[in-house]
Amino acid sequence: MDIKSRHHLRSDAVSEIRDALADRLGVDLDGESFELVELTDSPFDLVLVDGDPDVLYYESDGDREPFLTVRGANDHPPERGVVTVDAGAVSFVSDGADVMRPGITEADDSIADGDLVAVAEETHGKVLGVGRALVDGAEMAGDSGKVVKSLHHVGDDLYEFSV
Repeated sequence: MDIKSRHHLRSDAVSEIRDALADRLGVDLDGESFELVELTDSPFDLVLVDGDPDVLYYESDGDREPFLTVRGANDHPPERGVVTVDAGAVSFVSDGADVMRPGITEADDSIADGDLVAVAEETHGKVLGVGRALVDGAEMAGDSGKVVKSLHHVGDDLYEFSV
C-alpha cells in the first residue's frame, strides 16, 4: 500500500469522526493528532490517531463513512455494532471470509442491514474483522446464510500497514 497524500485534519473533521464513532459504536476516541492518509491502491482512506491507524473512511453509496480499523477496535473496544463469532469461525474470519449465520453467537440488536460492524471472537472479545451487515442484528443468528460481508481483517495489508 503506497501513500498518495498525507495531511492533518481540521478540528471540524476530527469532531465529525469522534461524533460518528461515539454515536455508532459508543467509542470515545481520544487523541491529540488526527492525520488523513490517502492510499493509492486501496478503496479506503486511513486516519492516524496519534500515529496509530485507528480509523478508516469506508465508501458507502458515494458517502465516506468513518469506522474503526481492526487495530483501532482492539485499542478502543466498541460497545455497540459488534457481531460475536464462536471459536469455529475465528480462522475463517481472520482469513477474510464473510461471516455466516452458524458461526454467530451474538449480535447487537441495534445493527441494521447495511451498517458497518466489528466482528469479534467470543472467548477474549478481540476484534478479528470489520464488515458490512447484510441483515439486521436480530436476524443474524441462525442455521445458514451469509450475514456480514468482510471488508478488512486481521493480517490483511491494511492491518499490517505502518507509516
